[in-house]
Amino acid sequence: MSNDLAGVWEVALSDGVHRIEFEHGTTTGKRVIYVDGKEILRRDWMFKLVGKETFSVGKSDTKATINIDAVSGFAYEYTLEINGKNLKKYMENRSKVTSTWVLNLDGTDCRVVLEKDTMDVWCNGQNIETAGEFVDDGTETHFTLGDHNCCVKAVSSGKRRDGIIHTLLVDGTEVAECTDTVNNIM
Repeated sequence: MSNDLAGVWEVALSDGVHRIEFEHGTTTGKRVIYVDGKEILRRDWMFKLVGKETFSVGKSDTKATINIDAVSGFAYEYTLEINGKNLKKYMENRSKVTSTWVLNLDGTDCRVVLEKDTMDVWCNGQNIETAGEFVDDGTETHFTLGDHNCCVKAVSSGKRRDGIIHTLLVDGTEVAECTDTVNNIM
């Protein structure tokens, strides 16, 4: 990495939290994008210093765009969009369509994500095979992590505004849901 680092963001997707770094050489016109430490785009000697760069993030090839705008003189502002929405708006919407739990199983940190619209379950970037069933008070989605039996219970809150409540049980013990955090590091 050079000293042209202009922006760093962390984006939580179903397959994990991805770190996006952007270098912008305002004297050379260089633009470099790194995702999870791997260079995915490089442009040298760009004469136009403002504009946008679009690329993909994660296993689902989520569309990301870095916008480069001049604010005054030789000062620039860098913003990240995910799927056409500014990062904050995207993450607010994402928290409505996913549930995330972080736990430690047998000494290994696990990040379990439920996509509520498809009922897909991800653990540490891997899509997990599940078996769903209807039960008296809702549904249960069963899967295993190592030697542990896991289940996501979906039950109605009884309140239209709150909708369905998703709970993760590991070996019969409830795990507290966490909220994905987004960090615009710079």
